[in-house]
Amino acid sequence: MERLPHDRSSLLWNGHILDGSPTSLFVESMDGWIDAMLFDEQGGGSGTKEIIKANIIVKEDGIICGKPIINRLIQRHFSKCAISWNIDEGEDVKSGQIIINITGESIEILRIERIMLNILGNLSGIATNTNNWTKKTSNIKLAATRKTDWGLLDKWAIHVGGGLTHRLNRNDALMMKENDFISLKLNNESNSETIKRVMSNISITQEEFVIVEVQNLIDAIIVVDVWKNILNKSNKIVLLLDNVGPKIAKNISLSLSSKNLRDYCILEGSGNIDMNSLEEWSESEIELISSSGLNRGVRPLDLSMIFEEDTNV
Repeated sequence: MERLPHDRSSLLWNGHILDGSPTSLFVESMDGWIDAMLFDEQGGGSGTKEIIKANIIVKEDGIICGKPIINRLIQRHFSKCAISWNIDEGEDVKSGQIIINITGESIEILRIERIMLNILGNLSGIATNTNNWTKKTSNIKLAATRKTDWGLLDKWAIHVGGGLTHRLNRNDALMMKENDFISLKLNNESNSETIKRVMSNISITQEEFVIVEVQNLIDAIIVVDVWKNILNKSNKIVLLLDNVGPKIAKNISLSLSSKNLRDYCILEGSGNIDMNSLEEWSESEIELISSSGLNRGVRPLDLSMIFEEDTNV
């Protein structure tokens, strides 16, 4: 399958996931979320400056995500703590497996405990859930939406789990949705006329990623035809088929093919899609499904931190 523009992971990470580094965009996002968590935690807690050792243990099978964020947390705020990882980012883990050894003052480890478990639990839960979705279909890519709880951290976890990030922010791509066309509609102008006029005048010379939401076959044909004949772009335009269902999506795909327009677009299905409906969507002839179900309402992976009784470290 061709690479889809919905993969924006290169804007978050330089190089391979195992030996690369976060981009400045991702680092700034990490710092913002980490600082907010530290503020909400308000320090506190009891403990001594005695050096102790603790382990973070996985209590169920899954995929671990959050290593770069944890490393950043330690680096900026808990430099007196030393951590040793027993796994790589995105690695499968089994229940009972120790993934981190941490050594430091007992008061510092107590202060960092809940933050570490929240980060690792939530992001690993998303990565695990995303991976479970990807196992349900082999011919359709799965992507996030911009509905997130932890912003770019959610996007990273979806990437680690095998999904596509989709847009990272509003400036990451040009997206024209139904409300955009309604707001630009002139008096006595039909929906089709509005779409054609707006599509003919948008400035997209520097855009790599263009998405237009369509509700029916007529609008889909108009958008792709304008893209082909007026804009004459080599990149494919993405048609967001929102809440149309797999049968209508397939009809749109077949109709575009019959008019020799299918090669100029990518079809993205979205709206009311869950893991159980992926099999039906696999017959729809679309390239991509985007769903907030990859990351929202997902149960965190169960982890715990256990302190070692022997403090002679």
